[in-house]
Amino acid sequence: MIKGVVVKRLERYKDKRGSLAEIYRSDEVNFKPVMAYISVTKPGVVRGPHEHKKQSDCFVFAGPGNFELHLWDKRKGSAAKGEYLKIEAGEDNPTMVIVPPGVVHGYKCVSKIDGWCVNFPDELYRGKDKKEDVDEIRWETDRNSPYKIV
Repeated sequence: MIKGVVVKRLERYKDKRGSLAEIYRSDEVNFKPVMAYISVTKPGVVRGPHEHKKQSDCFVFAGPGNFELHLWDKRKGSAAKGEYLKIEAGEDNPTMVIVPPGVVHGYKCVSKIDGWCVNFPDELYRGKDKKEDVDEIRWETDRNSPYKIV
């Protein structure tokens, strides 16, 4: 594990109507999301890797589709600096993952169908009224990046 990264396996409760899985509980995790969005990723497509200076992401991979989530700890002073973690998540392994600032992250849809990911970040995209710079350091556009998802 990378210190500060929270990984929670989502337990599905099934009955004749379908299923239910708790994603987030404030009594389990000290995290306060401020917005939410859903992304749909085509099979074989990679999003990232990138990192944030201030923002934590709270990704929920519950299906449809499956992903590989890749994490690299790049934080100065972190006991886990330089560590790498790959998490398989999605329909076959419903998971919520909180990624703190300074942890480079990206994911790849590894299913044969589109994969859905919901994110509940703790910072507003481009700040209040979308008037600030985007809080991202993009590694996917750097040919010399040490962070690769294949």
